Amino acid sequence: MIFKRIQLFKLGQAPLKRKLIITYMIMTVIPMGILGYITYTQNTKAIEEQVGEYIPRLLNQANKNIENELILLNDLPNAIYNSKEIMSILRSTPYKEKSAFLQEQYTVESFLSNNYLNSNQSDILAAFLITNNGNYISTKTPFKGMDFEDSILPFGEIHDLAGEMPIILPNKTTLTFEKNIPFILVVNELTDFENRESLGSLIFAVDVTFIEKILNDIDKEERANIWLMDEDGYIIYHPDKTLIGQIDGGLVDYPLVNGSFRTTEYAKENVLYSMNQSTNKHWILAHSIPMKYLTERTDIVKNYTLSIFFILTIVSTIISIFIAWSVTKPIKHLGKVMKEVEDGNLHVTITPTNKDEVGQLAESFRSMLEQLRILIQKNYEIELQQRNAQIYALQSQINPHFMYNTLETIGAVIEEEDPETAVDMVGILGQMLRYSLSSSENLVPLQTELTHIKNYLRLQKIRFEDRVNYEMVGEDQIPLYYSPKFIIQPIIENTFKYGMKLRKVLIISIAILVEDGKLKIVIKDNGPGIEEEKMQSIQKNLNKQDYFTRESGVGLTNVHARIKMLFSDKYGITIESKQSIGTTVTILLPLIQDPCIVYENRLEGGRENGEN
Repeated sequence: MIFKRIQLFKLGQAPLKRKLIITYMIMTVIPMGILGYITYTQNTKAIEEQVGEYIPRLLNQANKNIENELILLNDLPNAIYNSKEIMSILRSTPYKEKSAFLQEQYTVESFLSNNYLNSNQSDILAAFLITNNGNYISTKTPFKGMDFEDSILPFGEIHDLAGEMPIILPNKTTLTFEKNIPFILVVNELTDFENRESLGSLIFAVDVTFIEKILNDIDKEERANIWLMDEDGYIIYHPDKTLIGQIDGGLVDYPLVNGSFRTTEYAKENVLYSMNQSTNKHWILAHSIPMKYLTERTDIVKNYTLSIFFILTIVSTIISIFIAWSVTKPIKHLGKVMKEVEDGNLHVTITPTNKDEVGQLAESFRSMLEQLRILIQKNYEIELQQRNAQIYALQSQINPHFMYNTLETIGAVIEEEDPETAVDMVGILGQMLRYSLSSSENLVPLQTELTHIKNYLRLQKIRFEDRVNYEMVGEDQIPLYYSPKFIIQPIIENTFKYGMKLRKVLIISIAILVEDGKLKIVIKDNGPGIEEEKMQSIQKNLNKQDYFTRESGVGLTNVHARIKMLFSDKYGITIESKQSIGTTVTILLPLIQDPCIVYENRLEGGRENGEN
């Protein structure tokens, strides 16, 4: 009692939302549980009663269907009655020459084959015509055991079957077919309608597998056993082919009347047996199924009921939680939005749905957030303009520098009094000046940049002649990509500046390739290399965050600064050098096919940096 009071006291002190959840679940779960239990027990009882009545009716209908199939065979002798040639042979005297008999035998057996074995009656294994003029056989399956001297049904005895369906079961004859095909014999008497005299017996051996087609509708799931046997327990048909021709040892336990009953004595388990005897009492159709398969239906009902119960319980729980938390939901949502803003996400949206105090607070916060986004956008646009001005300043440093070096080269050629070469160099210089003044855009087609470098190398080749060799590979295999302007020339200039000090042929290699989704421009030379102390100084300048100092110069640092400014810290220049061996400079760029995308990415990245 004290424990219950403590529990009630704790429930009384619980938050309102918890009380609502508990109350709502009690009012829904308990009634649903009671309703589900009643539904399950009633359905179980109804299914068991229905099965006990339903199976005997199915067996009775199946028996009728089997008999109807056999009755159809009684119309087959009409083909003989309608054949004047066959009727003439049957009416003729039995005493005739052998040649005439053989001719008649061929005619009759061909008639049997064409009209019965090769017709729509696919279940007929053989046709036997027994007359006082002789015996005729047509078969599509080899057989043995048919002795016409002591026939299975000697001519004349057919009259003993008057009033019954003329059926002969396999155990009543010595006839067997190849592969032990199960069969029954259907006997038809042939009567001369002119004088009412008997002409003989037409016997069909019928494959009983047609019974399987009829019984498949009863047990589509193949959980039951349905078999056909005579009154002595001789099994005519069974799904287990090895049992055909055997005696059913449980016949003594089966009821002698039509109906169903349960037993555990013969099958050692709870089994429902149902029996139905044919109207002509030639055979008994038996059905057995373990009770566990019948109660399986009730288990389905139980599982279905439990599933519905659990689903409704879950739905009820969700509804109760939703109702209990509906008051605090707007406040929690507003708190979540504020947390995201605190983490730096200024793109969240909040739309007040209520006009109460919480809704007014959300509206004020939304207005404040919008004003903050506007201020950040204005600040970023100012910063972006400053960055573009700095990039153009870096690029402008290059143009006077390469102009100075080029004019110096042309002056040297003029001093050598080679006017034709000087004219060529002036033409090349004109192309280079046109390229430098052609566009103020940060990005140009890569092929244009490479053409500019070729012009520069041609000028240097004219000046230094055999002291310089160069090659460019990969340019024809690269599709239309864009790169920053004047990123290769400063590196080539450094190569000539230091490489020509050596008394050997300067070899310059430029390779353009795509690796791992990035564009690489690899520039190699066989110059003197870079001293370790100087190399450390260069790496230090490349790693500086502030690119716009006077110490940046116009060389490698200039190019590296522009690449990182345009794209990100993932791209830029890397240097590998060994003294007396040479230097390799690798320019790493993104694959750019549309310069507009670069501007959009920079704009989006700047916004995120401003917000964070």
